[in-house]
Amino acid sequence: MRESTLPAHGRDEMAVKLLFWQLEQHLKSSSGASVVAIDNKIEQAMDLVKSHLMYAVREEVEVLKEQIKELIERNSQLEQENNLLKTLASPEQLAQFQAQVQSGSLPASAQPAGTAAQQPVQPAQPAAQSSGPSA
Repeated sequence: MRESTLPAHGRDEMAVKLLFWQLEQHLKSSSGASVVAIDNKIEQAMDLVKSHLMYAVREEVEVLKEQIKELIERNSQLEQENNLLKTLASPEQLAQFQAQVQSGSLPASAQPAGTAAQQPVQPAQPAAQSSGPSA
């Protein structure tokens, strides 16, 4: 009944205003929903990345723990070899070795002539070098 009292121009203007108001309300509500939806997606993605990173870190920690265990065992073995060689070496051989270590001129083939038990000294020296790449 009210529409009939308004001129056609007024009705069109009211219809346009109503349309714009409805469109504005729709955009506000949908953009709010879109923002929430986007925030939820971002949060889910961040949670997924976090869980993948935590898994990778745990895996790497396990690998490193195993390497540390192996290195501790190897160090213990080398210490036992070193102690054995010290007990088997003559005082002259120990003095010569100490002098070479202090001067830094320890050749790769530095083995005093004598006992065969001293041969493991040579593999023991590169062990410290070979542990570098595995760490």
